[in-house]
Amino acid sequence: MSGRVLLIPITPARPGVDHNGAAMPVPLAEQTGRAPLRCVSHAVAALEAAYPPDLAQDWDAVGLVCGDPDEPVTRVHVAVDPTAAVVDDAIAAGADLLVTHHPLLLRGVHGVPADQPKGAVVHRLIRAGVGLFAAHTNADAATPGVSDALAAALGVVVDGQLDPSSGIGRIGTLPAPETFEAFVARVGAALPTTAWGVRGAGDPARTIERVAVSGGAGDSMLHLARAAGVDAYVTGDLRHHPADEHLQRAGAPALVDVAHWASEHPWCEQAADVLRRALPGVTVTVSTRRTDPWTLGGHAATTPDVVKEGP
Repeated sequence: MSGRVLLIPITPARPGVDHNGAAMPVPLAEQTGRAPLRCVSHAVAALEAAYPPDLAQDWDAVGLVCGDPDEPVTRVHVAVDPTAAVVDDAIAAGADLLVTHHPLLLRGVHGVPADQPKGAVVHRLIRAGVGLFAAHTNADAATPGVSDALAAALGVVVDGQLDPSSGIGRIGTLPAPETFEAFVARVGAALPTTAWGVRGAGDPARTIERVAVSGGAGDSMLHLARAAGVDAYVTGDLRHHPADEHLQRAGAPALVDVAHWASEHPWCEQAADVLRRALPGVTVTVSTRRTDPWTLGGHAATTPDVVKEGP
């Protein structure tokens, strides 16, 4: 050999043609005009980009609960709770993946027998070929996240976090000041109807402008709502004693207590939009099933300072 290197020029390929000038097969997706095939792993990647797993609390259980990452996805169903009824809805809708806020298996388990409630859900999902993904406290802490969706539903323009150390909860301002009575009505009209309804604690005539919100159970952050100097705090699962002690403190914001499920339901549409943007061609539906456990509500008292005596 002479040691000389022969250089062969390569002409850049034209679209649909290889380097030798031969026609290349057109992908099926391009032939039909349809979006490329998507898999469970693509949905998981989109959700974890929006709600990073490392934002989850260390006690939490988030991510893919069951399902094959390589399985195709054409339809996704989004809900707050992975209850048996929600799973049935997802299967009836032809979903390949169910996305929920609340985890199915939050605490450690040693088995998932089909004769137990959670085990029955796992078996039902696997038999139907439906994956399950949960975004819980990571969705609470993400921006935008659960509380951003709640604030938007109430018309609150967010400008801060209620708990900057965890990223949970939001603080913002109403478009215009209004009475506490009008604000409670605003909350009731904005959120899904539940048997529990919406309860307000405070002077009905108080002016409300600055608002704190926290989706889910939020009475552990009552002290943060007071420190923020807001006029009202909206959250779920408020308990008698913490609420009463809070209201006795000078300058405490008025309280609006809503059903846990109702406060988190606006997030479902937010998560659905994440998937729609990331997975064009995949159908994403939001559950309208009420999974709040309370089914009946009694008559609300109109004179809270007076106890009705017996006959």
